[in-house]
Parts: sequence; C-alpha cells; structure tokens
Amino acid sequence: MVRTASASVAAGPTLAVVAREAGVSVPTASKVVNGREDVAPETRRRVTEALDRLGYVRRPRFDAAKAPRLVDLVVHSLDSSWSGAVLHGVEEAAHDAGLEVVVSAALIRSRVGRPERGWLDKLVARGSSGVLFNLAELSDSQYAWLEQHRIPFVMIDPVREPPEGVVSVGAANWQGGLTATEHLLSLGHERIAVIAGHRRTMCSSARVAGYRSALASAGVRHRAEYVRHAGFDEGVAHRRMLELLDLPEPPTAVFVCSDRMALGVYEALAERGLRVPDDFSVVGFDDLPEARWASPALTTVRQPLSEMAATALRSLLRLMDGHHPESTRTELSTRLVERASTAAPRPAQRPGGAPGRRSLPE
Repeated sequence: MVRTASASVAAGPTLAVVAREAGVSVPTASKVVNGREDVAPETRRRVTEALDRLGYVRRPRFDAAKAPRLVDLVVHSLDSSWSGAVLHGVEEAAHDAGLEVVVSAALIRSRVGRPERGWLDKLVARGSSGVLFNLAELSDSQYAWLEQHRIPFVMIDPVREPPEGVVSVGAANWQGGLTATEHLLSLGHERIAVIAGHRRTMCSSARVAGYRSALASAGVRHRAEYVRHAGFDEGVAHRRMLELLDLPEPPTAVFVCSDRMALGVYEALAERGLRVPDDFSVVGFDDLPEARWASPALTTVRQPLSEMAATALRSLLRLMDGHHPESTRTELSTRLVERASTAAPRPAQRPGGAPGRRSLPE
C-alpha cells in the first residue's frame, strides 16, 4: 500500500483530480490542457490555477508529422543466423533513415511461408507505412489486399516469382550455383552432386540451374540421380547425402544449397567414415557463421544478406515517398569463400588419374 501511494505521488495528480479541484468535468479540463479554444475564460482560469496548484505535469502533445515512420519486417523465424543477418541490415538502414521497425515472426503457418490474414489487419491498425517480407509467399488475395490499402511493400528473397510490378531484392543465385560447381570442377571433380532446397522456390531452382550450366560448359554429363532436394532442412539433407553415398557410383563432391544443410551432410559423411575434404568435398551456400564454425571450415558461396535487407529497406523508402523504381528486381552479387572443405579428389576417384588442385583455407 505504501509503495502504491508513493508511486502515485511521484507520478503527480491525474487529470481527474485536477478537474475535481477546479469543479469541472474531465473533458473540460482536457480541453484546457490541450489548448482548445472552446472553453469559457473563467473556466479556463480555474483549471489553469488548479493545474499550477497541484503541480500537474503537461505531457508533450503527439505530433504525427514529427513522429518516426513505422515499417514492418516479416521474417520466417527469429531462431536462425539468416534472420539475424537480415534484421541487422534492416536495423542499420532504418536507423539512418529515422524509421522505427516492428519485427513479426511466428506468422508462418503454411509450409511455404504464407503470413496469416489477421496480421494484415493489424498492419493497418498500428499505422505502418510499409512492409518488408523476408522469405515469404503471399496469396493473390493478400497481394490484392496490400494494393487495395495502398501499403508499399518489398520482398526480400521471395519464395516464388512475385507478380509483375512487385519490388524484390535477392542474390545472384544462378551465378552462385555456377561458381560453386566451377570450383569443384577446377579441383578435378566430375562426379558432383547437388542437394537443393524446395523444388519450386526461386533461389533453389536458380542455384541448381547454375550447377547444371557449369557441368554443361565443362562437358561433364549431368546425372539426374545426383540431384536431390531437402527443403533447406538439415535432417533431410543428412538423409539425402546417405542416399547419394549408396548409389552404385557415388559422387566425390557435393554442392549443398545452404550452409545449414551442409552441416547435415557433414554428419552423414562422418557416419560413413568419410573425411572432409580428404575423401569428399563439400561446398555450401550463404556464408552464415556456422560455415566458419564447422570442422573443417566450410567452403561456401557468400550471399550478402545484410546488404540485401538494407537495399530492400531503401527501396521501400522510395516506394513510401511515391517513387517507383525502373526495375522491380535487384540482385546483389555472390562470391565463393574458399576454406578447408574442398580438395582434389583422391587419385582413384579422378577420371584418368588427372591431377587436381587443393583449395586453401581462408
């Protein structure tokens, strides 16, 4: 009881106490506090004297024009290094622009990552000026809803090809798949497998296409049995790697379309007594912190997640200001980061005994 009373004194009198002291209603007292003109001079005098006598602290009025604009960031989850990198990029760009960011996770209920409709209604209620969707897929009705409410939005690495006119930012996934496969080819590998994500996602399809293009350019036969899909799931990637090892002619190297899946591949190889890279070479994709922590450190394709997110935020700002970009798709470059998980195939694995080159750790 004493702590409650002390808190009340520290907080100062409420407007109801002031109104009672001046002998007016709370709405009338509120009009005086907020500078409204529709109050009689005598009434205004009594309220003002009561405010001063009781020590009422006037709070600054909210000015919407001066308030920071609010944007929403919808992420697939918050329990991954991927989301952390995206959040970091958005946070820095938003700070520079004087924006506030609301981060929404746990919105995803379907396998492909479709935000719930109820969240969209909350978007309008909290007055958000725009939205960034990361790894999300919207339905036709949700796209229409956003258009109807004139809410600007940008997709970061969209799951599917967005409708015409929708602004999106991603990485050069095809080039990344090409670079990863060319690296393994340069070491002397020809039996190269790929473990991809979902079959119909944009990024996964592009990475597999780059892999196939690299094989074709090198004159290496594409083997359908070397292409596996694991849905970006570490456990499924583990099973897919075991399946590849059980083939009559197993691969000697694998391009894995995410670093997290590459960890599952490492486990499968260890179960079969195979050492990376002495017996088997592995290339990942993303360059998450896990790639550096792995043993041996993972050779991988770096996609600039934080830069993608910051670019998307700046694109959203332009949309919020009424400027539509000339190009709706922006792709940032990827690059190979060589570490210790790739090496030349063992002599018995090389076609014709051709020598190979071992990659050097970063």
